[in-house]
Amino acid sequence: MTNRSTSETPVGAAPSFGLIIIGDEILSGKRADKHLPKVIELLKARGLQLAYADYVGDSPDRITAALKRAFACGDVVFSCGGIGATPDDHTRQCAARALGVELALHPQAEALIRERMQDMAREQGVPYEPDRSDNIHRLNMGMFPVGASIIPNPFNKIAGFSFASVHFVPGFPVMAWPMMEWTLDQYYSQWYRVAAWIEKSVIVFGAMEATLTPLMERIEQLYAGVKVFSLPSVDHPQYGRHIELGVKGEPDLVEQAYPALLSGLKAFDAKLGPEVVQN
Repeated sequence: MTNRSTSETPVGAAPSFGLIIIGDEILSGKRADKHLPKVIELLKARGLQLAYADYVGDSPDRITAALKRAFACGDVVFSCGGIGATPDDHTRQCAARALGVELALHPQAEALIRERMQDMAREQGVPYEPDRSDNIHRLNMGMFPVGASIIPNPFNKIAGFSFASVHFVPGFPVMAWPMMEWTLDQYYSQWYRVAAWIEKSVIVFGAMEATLTPLMERIEQLYAGVKVFSLPSVDHPQYGRHIELGVKGEPDLVEQAYPALLSGLKAFDAKLGPEVVQN
């Protein structure tokens, strides 16, 4: 991946962002996923949005297929998990398969792993033995697809890697989250706030979605670029049965579309409740 400064990169439509979360422990319920809400938070703080998320177990074929889609789509995709060097870690190998390239020991990743091993030896008060079998095995964590660049890991120096716009980080949140922040700030700051958006909605009582659908379609036709959303609830602890009806998109468009939505609701025999605004 080529580093480009903000001034060198033309500002246009922000890319779509995706997330792949890898690991049997998530799908079995042994561990709860924390990455999805955090990635949404990290992107939202920068005026960006997550477009989709995929969960994949520790199946090499499934991981390879998911990564092939990620490399082919051109989106910015973060992949969390499976980049260690134990038998159930398949992500590095699957990334190479998906790309049709070999794995090779990345020089920068190797240097950082060796630094980590020396740090550990000093902490334990033992000599550093680079040729010891366990230390040689640790170097496998620096085997990346040929052509990859590293993502620094401030927690323990064991790097992640990027290839094109797909970025691979560990499954551990304490490592993954600062590595994702670094990646966003390093490569995508030119789009910060370009995709700024806002949601405005109102709680609607006594209406059916099917009845409101023509109004929703009309608002989207009149104000191209906004999305109209409808979130029904049958047992909300505060509002009971209701629909949260609203619009989301660029602030200027929302400021035009939302009053039109409210005006259109006057034609229905529905009671309106509180309004909700999210930036």
